[in-house]
Amino acid sequence: MALKAIVGQKIMDEVIKQNDVDKSLEEKLKLWRVLVVDQLSMRIISSCCKMHQITYERIAIVEHLNKNREPLPSMDAVYLITPCENAVDILIRDFSSPEKPMYKNAHVFFIEACQEELFNKLCNSVAAKKIKTLKEINIAFLPYESQVFSLDSRETFQCYYSPLLVSSRILNMERIAEQIATVCATLGEYPSLRYRSDFERNAELAQILQQKLNIYKADDPTMGEGPEKVRSQLIILDRGFDCVSPVLHELTLQAMAHDLLPIKNDVYKFEANVGSSIMKEVLLDDNDELWVENRHQHIVVISKKIIQQFKEFKDSKRMSTVDKDNPSMYDLSDMIKQTPQYQKELKKYLKHLNLTKDCMQHYTSNIDRLCKVEQGLAMGTDTMGKKINDHMQYIIPILLDSNVSSNDKMRIIILYVLSKNGISEDNLNKLIQQAQLSPIDKQAIINLNLLGINSVVDGNRTKQYQIPRKERISEQTYEFSRWTPVIKDVVEDSIEDKLDIEHFPFLAGRATLSGYYTLSSARYEHWHKDKDKGEPLIRNVPRIIIFVVGGVSFSEMRCVYEVTSNVKNWEVIIGSSHILTPEDFIKNLSALS
Repeated sequence: MALKAIVGQKIMDEVIKQNDVDKSLEEKLKLWRVLVVDQLSMRIISSCCKMHQITYERIAIVEHLNKNREPLPSMDAVYLITPCENAVDILIRDFSSPEKPMYKNAHVFFIEACQEELFNKLCNSVAAKKIKTLKEINIAFLPYESQVFSLDSRETFQCYYSPLLVSSRILNMERIAEQIATVCATLGEYPSLRYRSDFERNAELAQILQQKLNIYKADDPTMGEGPEKVRSQLIILDRGFDCVSPVLHELTLQAMAHDLLPIKNDVYKFEANVGSSIMKEVLLDDNDELWVENRHQHIVVISKKIIQQFKEFKDSKRMSTVDKDNPSMYDLSDMIKQTPQYQKELKKYLKHLNLTKDCMQHYTSNIDRLCKVEQGLAMGTDTMGKKINDHMQYIIPILLDSNVSSNDKMRIIILYVLSKNGISEDNLNKLIQQAQLSPIDKQAIINLNLLGINSVVDGNRTKQYQIPRKERISEQTYEFSRWTPVIKDVVEDSIEDKLDIEHFPFLAGRATLSGYYTLSSARYEHWHKDKDKGEPLIRNVPRIIIFVVGGVSFSEMRCVYEVTSNVKNWEVIIGSSHILTPEDFIKNLSALS
């Protein structure tokens, strides 16, 4: 079952739904409640639950914990919150006045494990008498797609790599380890931990994560049970393992759209009608089957395929309004007016035709030229497979071109630095001058060294371990899409048990559980019964869970789906602190100093 569906069902079953089958209709009508959420839990709910589902279960209003709220003392409140000091203090304050409580009663659901001190603070407060339910449901992550999760933690990039934030690093690592552990708990996994040893911080994060997993395992001994689950692995990667993929212009639809178009929070805007100033906003997510089917297709394929799909739909409905196989946006807008019974489907095609058109316009205007250079730098060979000996001849025309944006020039220079395993500062200064970039841009490139990459070198270059790359170029490979993200080799090698044990070791000394005390059930016994096991939500297959510290790119997300599709009886999940576009990656590098 898709990650989003698992989380959505868990929220509905364990948090939202009421066990009131024995109550009369009159009693049920009185049981309308308030749902109180914080920032992360609001994003989780928005990602995997529909508002009508929540309303059907008699949630009258959704309120934000940190904002001013009107008292509703006749209603119970369902709190779905992160167990932090601020949230617990606000919860206690809601019931600090027995004569004027914010709500009638509280049903509290923490999205991750609550620390002992905060638990005791809540127990000893005036709010304790009003708490009718108190549970940890272990979903402190954002299910972004069916096989992708985010921790919604952009600050992790700075905490993990910046020398200026050493003091907050351990606290951040504790936090993200707790969140990753809730992913495993949700999936019923107790995986073997591996990490890329070439970046020393990864081992420390793996150790912290193992401690968190041990506690969850002690609370639920069924985690990771079964012959298939024994093979599951969680692999921790730092962002320095592959800095090529986050900066390349990717030509599959999802990656290309997020790179080139002003898409924010997965919302795509386009003109509602030709020549109109009114902009239509649509969401690009798993609820759109056309998006799910086409998002990983190459733009050359999808630009033809979406027109063919529209034609087949039109023919199946015997719609003769438009005779052209390649309709304009005006034609589609006209069809929507004339055939209102197909409005939903036609609007979907209108969205996707606009999306592919926008991407193709960018591609034909300048991106195709950039892709040729980028692929040459990444692969070390030209489109004919011939080794490139003079990289400067490749990049100088781009750097001198005033029509190329500063961001694109930065991407070219980063790829050049990576291809040379570092360059001298004199050479970098010349490139910065030719490209007319700023000192801030120069520093961003230098900051690659904080990710363990050779950027500016004085002649001595540390030879970095490179994961053996598979030959993937065939007759079907597009010449401007020859690069395959390194993560695909990591995943496939781990499944085939070929991943280098020296550079990707298993965490040594996995702790036994006999000494651990069943934290949650012991503390929460008087607030709730043992959770209903019910029917299992999770497929009983081994998983590879990849976690990239500091952002994952859309091209890397695509690879996870490709491997899962190609390999039988395995499932691959990928997650990160946040989802990364090339622009985000360069901004993150700039902020490191």
